[in-house]
Amino acid sequence: MNDQRRPDPESFLRVAAQEGRGRLKIFLGAAPGVGKTYEMLTDGRQRRDAGIDVVIGVVETHGRRETEALVQHHELIPRLTVDHKGHRLGEMDVDAILARRPQLALVDELAHSNAPGSRHPKRYQDVEELLDAGIDVYSTLNIQHVESLNDVVASFTRVRVRETVPDSILEQAEIEVVDIPPDELIERLKDGKVYIPQEASRALGHFFSKSNLTALRELALRRAAQAVDAQMLEHVRAHALAGSFAAGERIVVAVSELPHAAGLVRAGKRLADALKAPWTTVHIETQRDRYFADADRHQLADTLALASRLGASTASIPAANVVEGLHRFALDARATQIVIGKSARSWWFERRHGSVVDQLVRTIGDVAIHVLPGGDTPPVKRAPVYRPVRWGQAIEFGWSLLMVAAMTTIGRLLLELIDLGNIALLYLVPVMFAAASFGLRAGLFTGIASSLAYNFFFLPPTSTLTVNNPENIVSILVLLGVAIVTSQFAARVRAQAELAGSSARQNAALASFSRQLTASVTQDELMQAICAEVARLLDVRTVLLLPSPDGPILAAAFPPEDRLDEIERAAAQWAMDNEQPAGRGSSTLTASDWLFHPLGTSRGVLGALGMAREDAGEPLRSDRLPLLMSLLDQASIAFDRMALEEENLIARQIGERDRLRAALLSSVGHDLRTPLTTILSAAQEMKLHPSQALADTVETEARRLNRFVANLLDMVRVEAGALPMKPEATDLFDAVASAVQDSRAALAGHDVTVDIPPDIPLVRVDPVLLHHCLINLLDNAGRYADPDTPVLIAGRRTPDALLLSVIDQGPGIPPGQEKRVFETFTRLEGSDRVRHGTGLGLAIVKGFAEAMGLSVEAGNQVSPQGARFTIHIPGRLIVTMPVDRDDP
Repeated sequence: MNDQRRPDPESFLRVAAQEGRGRLKIFLGAAPGVGKTYEMLTDGRQRRDAGIDVVIGVVETHGRRETEALVQHHELIPRLTVDHKGHRLGEMDVDAILARRPQLALVDELAHSNAPGSRHPKRYQDVEELLDAGIDVYSTLNIQHVESLNDVVASFTRVRVRETVPDSILEQAEIEVVDIPPDELIERLKDGKVYIPQEASRALGHFFSKSNLTALRELALRRAAQAVDAQMLEHVRAHALAGSFAAGERIVVAVSELPHAAGLVRAGKRLADALKAPWTTVHIETQRDRYFADADRHQLADTLALASRLGASTASIPAANVVEGLHRFALDARATQIVIGKSARSWWFERRHGSVVDQLVRTIGDVAIHVLPGGDTPPVKRAPVYRPVRWGQAIEFGWSLLMVAAMTTIGRLLLELIDLGNIALLYLVPVMFAAASFGLRAGLFTGIASSLAYNFFFLPPTSTLTVNNPENIVSILVLLGVAIVTSQFAARVRAQAELAGSSARQNAALASFSRQLTASVTQDELMQAICAEVARLLDVRTVLLLPSPDGPILAAAFPPEDRLDEIERAAAQWAMDNEQPAGRGSSTLTASDWLFHPLGTSRGVLGALGMAREDAGEPLRSDRLPLLMSLLDQASIAFDRMALEEENLIARQIGERDRLRAALLSSVGHDLRTPLTTILSAAQEMKLHPSQALADTVETEARRLNRFVANLLDMVRVEAGALPMKPEATDLFDAVASAVQDSRAALAGHDVTVDIPPDIPLVRVDPVLLHHCLINLLDNAGRYADPDTPVLIAGRRTPDALLLSVIDQGPGIPPGQEKRVFETFTRLEGSDRVRHGTGLGLAIVKGFAEAMGLSVEAGNQVSPQGARFTIHIPGRLIVTMPVDRDDP
């Protein structure tokens, strides 16, 4: 039980990965108003006074005079202005901070969501970029914004915050809790130091009640303690420091295959809840585990499953004996308390084998041990510790005799050269070889054979088995003793090797299973991967069923299974409803040929995995139950992850749909109202004073309305993939001329130049869709080009394509927005290219072009300044016959 330690490789690598990266410090508070920003600025000022280069990346003073006074002492990086829905929003300028490259940046409100169009959607992602650049960051956070506590906070405050920060951010940060008593915070609120008086009165009646603030305060303190404890463990593991470092409680529950182990798990759960401590349930695998009865394996699997359902981490550790394995695991886990059971044993059993509890108490050191009795459970007949009797194969004894004969021959040859006592040492070779290679019985057999050979051929009187000298008896006993000791050592090494091999195989299987699940992209692929891998690893048939109001639905199977009987569906439904196994091999609905295990997560049961064998026997060998439980845990986690990703995708789609709806309403409100107002005014004037000019105005605005409605319909056709395609050989010059003619109103005030070579070939495209593309590009040029500037339409041939460009002389496209201009309802807010319009024209160009097999890109030209939109026509769509025409 030596306590020699080495650094934990994973912890050491994680610590090494932080080298060269900035450090993050979070000022954590229970609620707004506790003084997080003030404390951050105060600490930042102290660091600046100590000679550290400090800047403010972003800070929210909320009009508090004390906070504003502290801001004056720091260099402030100007915010980046972002236009969003007509509002100018200020966000942290990450590029400016990276260019300034301070030693420390102060960044307020870590959970803040950036305005659309920013580099990152969340401010904590901006902070991650600063940290990666080697810049230290101080930031602030309220406890209700921690992702894992979001539901907990909402359960008692009745307020669910939408801006959250992943727990992984806290795990890598130094945390300072900024705390004031709830009564003092309420007084600050009443004095108007947190919110304006109207908002303060409403907050006092809801979020800022004393009970809520007390609960939030406790959450903040506990979450900070957990983060500090995790960082402390990471440090001591990385540096191989001895001791439990019991700043926080960590509980280990040791279980076996005995029935009372479930009681130990429940006791460990109660202890963990009382101490608010993390806990782990561990089973120590020894040689005797290989000889468990099926009932023992089922009992152990049920115990570990119970621990997992109650929230414990579970582990199964191979070791030479229980005390050594539990001692090593407790040291690695830095456990402060161990829960273990005391089985009913006879006096003679404990005299022969010792007591695990007694040995643990003597060797475990400063760890508290809770010993629970086995209760009224009668003593259980234990499985044999050693392997069943095996006399060995004849060839093993043959090799042993051959080695003895060889040593006898060598001894006879050396008899005249060495002493008689040294000849006895020669017989140690076959004894050790047989004991190490073939086991105890072969070793004893070889020891007896060697003793007889030594006595018969070398001890006087030779050629007899009589021993006249009592000293020679010692040689015989030594040979037998060597056989026993060597075989015991060899057996122990083999047992440990088998345990290690079994553990390695199981770990390899779990790693392979995890890789297969991670590679799955869709839920259908994931379910099929689960079935296929479980079937391969456990040699069973598998099915996966999902819950539904009408009963379980067969979602995946391996090999493919087209139907299940009613008894199987009933077993699957019972397993999902009760979160317990059901079917063959369980205690419920055993008439089913399938055994169903629920796939349960913290959000409930997501499905049931069924297993069966071809021979209709037991679906699973009892020794594979631990592997099955691990596979089920991984499958549940992967299933839950996929379900969450799909829910997030749906949420994003809903958000995008809402954004498009808002943009559409905005566009419709502007682009329909304006021409309708003009038409109505012109119609009223025409009633009083009929004129050709008013009629022209009505016609122009009506055409504008018609174009707008056509754009809406075209966009619907693009998104629905319902574009009728009639490709034919098309003359680009004629197509451009027709588009210019139909766009003359949009191009009013601009000279249009067409630069298309006379010998440019025909192209195989849909002329109607190409006409729509050109009209929209010309309309875009007419709206964005500077007044009285020319618009150029140029065509040129390249070795593998034909390029058709529309070029205006206007403000151009902001850098980085070249692809975004083709998005639906995009009008480049915040740039100089903002004009009236729906933001549909370029999206329609892109959709129509891709439907014809073309591509379109946007860019800028330098001299003269302007925007260039180019349609790429690939060589496969070019008609090789050239077209002869006169220059325009």
